[in-house]
Amino acid sequence: MRSPLADLRARLPELMPRDRSRLRRRIDGTEKMKDAGRRAKVAEEIAAEVGAAERRVERRRAAVPAITYPAELPVAQKKDDILEAVRDNQVVIVAGETGSGKTTQIPKICLELGRGVLGSIGHTQPRRLAARTVADRIAEELGTDLGETVGYKVRFTDRSSDGTLVKLMTDGILLAEIQTDRLLRQYDTLIIDEAHERSLNIDFLLGYIREILPKRPDLKVIITSATIDPERFSRHFGDAPIVEVSGRTYPVEVRYRPVTDPDDPSADPDRDQIQAIIDAVDELGREAPGDVLVFLSGEREIRDTAEALTKHLAKQRGTSEVLPLYARLSAAEQHRVFQSHRGRASSCRRTSRRRP
Repeated sequence: MRSPLADLRARLPELMPRDRSRLRRRIDGTEKMKDAGRRAKVAEEIAAEVGAAERRVERRRAAVPAITYPAELPVAQKKDDILEAVRDNQVVIVAGETGSGKTTQIPKICLELGRGVLGSIGHTQPRRLAARTVADRIAEELGTDLGETVGYKVRFTDRSSDGTLVKLMTDGILLAEIQTDRLLRQYDTLIIDEAHERSLNIDFLLGYIREILPKRPDLKVIITSATIDPERFSRHFGDAPIVEVSGRTYPVEVRYRPVTDPDDPSADPDRDQIQAIIDAVDELGREAPGDVLVFLSGEREIRDTAEALTKHLAKQRGTSEVLPLYARLSAAEQHRVFQSHRGRASSCRRTSRRRP
């Protein structure tokens, strides 16, 4: 006949990793007690905590929503391959170009596998804006309110809770959490997105995660990258399998606006970058309807260009809107670029800076 403490120990594998580790230490300490009465009393307390931890898991399992996938996304065609790879391997590399849908659909694939119940699915993004908008999109596709099943955490803002199954965050937030959670026990799955950008944060995370994997055999890790040398990431994780996903592209027409007057090549027009952008927006405005996306190198350039465009378009008395987009804007201001609107929208946003 097993002791009560042995029975409690047998229930630990079905708990969340953070509860499992904490309660295992309590059981180990209780087994060393010589006073039988004291040992029995503490065992009762541990039994109550194990029961509460089991109910926490059941609530999380019940919170998993119905999952569907947009058929038009290329990643949906590779869903079964990704499911199989994640199920059978601790680390998987998913390589796919922009538009494949990997960022929004891989967390849903993990949920379908049963991940996110014993620990959250941690999903990192290089930028705060991406963390917020991706969380919003996944929550919308799952039919849940942002901050519940799907949440996000960025600097100064935390829209996640103990019940969150999918948690979007920046690379820097995950790095900060390592200080108080060395083995990242609050997660049962980690998705390191856009790893090809090779920031210092991403490089450190990839090295650190590789070191803790032997201590966390229950942890699944998915590295997503563009199709730029995914084999390098595979080798870093002991030849982890690579699943390649095709991208979804749209036709692009390249135009070059003349710098000089074609009728007088020797003339030097007084036109700076902002005026060139205004001219380009005017040219597009005379053609088919649609929004305009302007990429600029920094916040100051975005604000200056947006201000100039706003003044210029106001003279035309049209319905166009100018929407700046950069990290220091409030979440509400950033969300405006994703809302429906009348007329043409010109969005000025920052370019991505990538290391070679």
